[in-house]
Amino acid sequence: MTDSINNTPHPPTAGGLPIDVVIMAAGKGTRMKSRLPKVLHRLAGRALLAHVMGTAARLNARSVTVITGHGATEVEAAVAHWDCATGQSILNFVRQEPQLGTGHAVQQAVPVLPDDGIALVLNGDVPLIAEGTLRDLIDDCAGRHLALLTVDMPDPAGYGRIVRGEGGGAGVQAIVEHKDATLAQRALTEIYTGVLAVPNVQLKTWLARLRNDNVQGEFYLTDIVEFAVADGATVQARCIADRVQVDGVNSPVQLAELERAFQRRNALQLMAQGVRLADPARLDVRGTLTCAQDVDIDVNCVFEGQVDLGEGVRIGANCVIANARIAAGAVIHPFTHIDGEKLGVQVGEGALIGPFARLRPGANLGAEVHIGNFVEVKNSTLAKGAKANHLAYLGDATVGERVNYGAGSITANYDGANKHRTVIEDDVHVGSNCVLVAPITIGQGGTVGAGSTLTKSTPAGALSIERAKQLQLTNWARPQKVSQKKVD
Repeated sequence: MTDSINNTPHPPTAGGLPIDVVIMAAGKGTRMKSRLPKVLHRLAGRALLAHVMGTAARLNARSVTVITGHGATEVEAAVAHWDCATGQSILNFVRQEPQLGTGHAVQQAVPVLPDDGIALVLNGDVPLIAEGTLRDLIDDCAGRHLALLTVDMPDPAGYGRIVRGEGGGAGVQAIVEHKDATLAQRALTEIYTGVLAVPNVQLKTWLARLRNDNVQGEFYLTDIVEFAVADGATVQARCIADRVQVDGVNSPVQLAELERAFQRRNALQLMAQGVRLADPARLDVRGTLTCAQDVDIDVNCVFEGQVDLGEGVRIGANCVIANARIAAGAVIHPFTHIDGEKLGVQVGEGALIGPFARLRPGANLGAEVHIGNFVEVKNSTLAKGAKANHLAYLGDATVGERVNYGAGSITANYDGANKHRTVIEDDVHVGSNCVLVAPITIGQGGTVGAGSTLTKSTPAGALSIERAKQLQLTNWARPQKVSQKKVD
């Protein structure tokens, strides 16, 4: 299946050829012990495959071909909705059914690979490969060579070994899979990562020569090294020291380990920019976090989507913040939950939020706004200096400057079929335990008496009270508990 997203010409590589990315994502991931296809398991809030496709998108590839197999329908449906799959590249899906090895997988991509490109083969369960590393590998290929990405691993059990010529420093002669390796070859510690770059024409020629006469009875992609050497082609290996880039995910344990490695890197980058983290081991960024100068973040905070923190912002412990822009000097007290979803949340300069506050999509708070404990704000605008300090709800509301919104008060914005808006003009005081039934406007400078339920708009400066008349019954006696005789 092919989805031609855009046919805009793509920049050539250093070798003068366009890049065609091939991502292997057909495996079942048995050790994950999950019904979810392995490449859809999440790291830092995004599917493993989404990380790989995001990196591919930054390479300005001509095409991206995803090889699916186990859970193909689910994987293809997920990819179609990702932002990283809707760029300038042509997106292809090909299926490997049944799964007969890595070489067999790449063979399925042959029909969608034009002859004039460089194939960059990636793995959908290796999420942290760096763009710079891939560009270096493409440069090594230069449109002429087979370029392999390798890493030195102290315990290489289970991985294909790089076999070089005499002295160990010569070009690559072969890649030997662990199960087919001799004892001497198993002693080698340089391993193939599963990432390679090769001209499409040569790749197609070598794929056609693959055989499955090995212990596994599979078609190994690594066998193309043998064919390249036999044909006199240059096989280059770029060995990197950063193993995290090429670590794959095969189990929940490995996924958790890679998550912490990813988060540690994020934390170090933030601290290098001047962000103060109370504990870099207790930070989770599941999207993009941008921080200005003198930002301070306490422990156990989670940032999702796009979050921008202005100068001097302080984030208290145990906050969850998603898709929000928080302006300079604002303080987010502990246990606050901010989730902007698609509409976003805006917090103005010097605002004080929380603890235990909840800001939902469309909350737009001006400068010096106070939102206190157990206050929820949704799709509402609060102007400078407005305050809702305790146990309140503001939904679909426009709140003016210096409004004081009392504890236990709510805007009743939903009539069972439609949402309606509440307007509270400047300098209004809303008493405790009030219900403002929308649509309604509370006029400027007005006061709403505690316990009132208002269904009609009020004029400016008015005191509005709507509640039952208070009654007192004198000499009233409380009911007494009836004594129970003991029954033998």
